Formats: sequence, C-alpha cells, structure tokens
Amino acid sequence: MSVYTRVDDAQMHRLLADYDIGAFVSLQGIAQGITNSNYFLHTTQGSYVLTVFEALTQVQLPFFLRLKQHLSRNGVACPAPVPQKNGRLDAQVAGKPACIVSRLQGGDTSYPTAGQCFHTGAMLAKMHLAGASFPEKMDNPRHSAWWTHSAERLMPLLDKDDAALLADETAFLAAHPDHALPQGIIHADLFKDNVLLDGERVAGLIDFYYACCGSFVYDLAVALNDWARCADNVPNTALYDAFVRGYESVRPLTPAERAYLPVAHRAGCVRFWVSRLLDFHFPAEGEMTFIKDPNVFRDLLLVYRQGRVPSV
Repeated sequence: MSVYTRVDDAQMHRLLADYDIGAFVSLQGIAQGITNSNYFLHTTQGSYVLTVFEALTQVQLPFFLRLKQHLSRNGVACPAPVPQKNGRLDAQVAGKPACIVSRLQGGDTSYPTAGQCFHTGAMLAKMHLAGASFPEKMDNPRHSAWWTHSAERLMPLLDKDDAALLADETAFLAAHPDHALPQGIIHADLFKDNVLLDGERVAGLIDFYYACCGSFVYDLAVALNDWARCADNVPNTALYDAFVRGYESVRPLTPAERAYLPVAHRAGCVRFWVSRLLDFHFPAEGEMTFIKDPNVFRDLLLVYRQGRVPSV
C-alpha cells in the first residue's frame, strides 16, 4: 500500500468520466506497505480507495476483483469493487492497471486484543468457507517453487548462518508439502495492517492481491505469525489461542491440519522472510516507500524450529 506511481488531477478526471461516483475532489496517498500504490479518493459522492498496481498485469487483475465481489456478496467483510458505467471492474490510470473499491470504516492495530484476534480468526474462516463457491482458480505464486528459486538468488547476499538456515528450511518444507490438506481460496497475507477493525469487530479484510488457492492451515499460520507475535518475535499464547478459537468457531480444523500447523508456521515464516529479503536487496523505486525488517520472520522461524508452538 505504498505510493510508487504519481497520479495527477487530469488523469483522475479522465478516469472518473468512466464511473458514476461523482466528480473528482482530491486524492491522498497512503504511505503504508510495500506492494501497490494506494490512494484515498474523494469525490462529490463519497470516499473510495484507488489502487494502482505495480506488479499485477491487466490480465491478472480481474480475478482478484471478481473474488472480492463474490466474498462481499457472501457475507465476508471486505471492500467491494466499484464497477465502471460499462460494468467493467478493472481500469487503467497512469499507464498501469487500477481499480476503485469501496472505502471501509475502521482502522488497523499494532497491538491487538484477544477479542480482536478471535473475531479476525472467525472472519478468516468465514472467508475460507465463502470462497468454496467461487468458481475461479489461481495457483499460489509465492509458495514452495517461488521461495526455492528466490533462495538461490539470495544465497550470495546472505551471511553464512542465514544462508545455511534458508537452505535447510527450504529443503525441509520441500519434504513436508501441504497439498494433501483441505484447500481453497486463501488470503495469503492477512497481517494486522490488512484488517480494519471497529472496536472488537472486523470492519473488513483488505489487500486481497496475493489471494490464491492453497491450504487453509497455511493461511491460518500466516495470519497467526503476525497477529500472535510478540515484540521479541515469539508467539503470544493468549492471542494465539484466541485467534484459533475464533477460526474454529466457524470452521473446525481437521486432525491433519492440527498436526501440520507447526510446519505451516515455518512455511509462512520462510515466505515472508524471503520476500522481505528480496525487497531489502532489490528495492523498488518509489515516492513514499519503506522496507520491512526481514529478520522478524527469520527470528520467528528459529523459535518454531525449536518446537515452541502454542498447543491448539
């Protein structure tokens, strides 16, 4: 949700001519995250969010927009795409793929309560169930094949200990795949900054642009790695328990998923350790960007490798 691409007023006037959401008033950049260019868009009819995509192509974008439309229509709190006058959900601005979605109330949190964890876990499970009726498929572009290839690219840039850890962990994960576990549409990036909260209530899940098909337990582990992580990068048992209880209040885990959860945590750590290492060593150029600390997930991975996973 960083700003990489500048959008000027003239471009916005041309874009909004294709929509029925009022006249352009102002645009406010959102300096948060590392992937796309997001703006709060204000028109004479209300406020929306404009996203300009830095990596997704125009061909790829409709999948994510149709998914959000489907989830929104099936009771999942998430932004709804705003269609153009011709019904098209995707657009183009500044020569790049773009979309406009509804702006939700609420805000994210850096220090969640147990109640917020419970309700976020429940909404994630609701999303997993609602996705079962979505007819389209998308392979996970940032799973085992991606992190194995990326690790090879990173090896010359890492110190000896980190290189050995990454090599050992990618080999372990290759020997312990998750493809036999319950699968479906997953968010794949449900960190605290991708959930809008209104008190204890979930106002909306946002940033679905890594959504894909994958194992539900992997998606749960990715969320827990952020929501239930203390400042010293160890799991917080109370938050962990609340999140899992919330999830299971909607969709109980299978015995196989419970058994795999410690491995899924390690997979989630590798995915985000690798992506942050790539951002650090190969940064994108942008107006308002920042790079997140890669060592957060390296350190959490070391904890999980010691078997220090809260019981569920």
